[in-house]
Amino acid sequence: MEKPRSKAALWLLIIPYIGLLWPAFYNLREPSLFGFPFFYWYQLLWVPITATLTWIAYRSVRHDD
Repeated sequence: MEKPRSKAALWLLIIPYIGLLWPAFYNLREPSLFGFPFFYWYQLLWVPITATLTWIAYRSVRHDD
């Protein structure tokens, strides 16, 4: 049986989907960061964010036998 906390943690996986859902929102050149247009560094920023959120969701639903 899943715990309510683990079910709630699975909702964390929706955050990257929403953050990258509409490219028109982040299809911009400015502000640039280290010469990278916003379009690129915004997407690259989501890589560690998504990995962290996935790890949190995994840790909350895994079952120790």
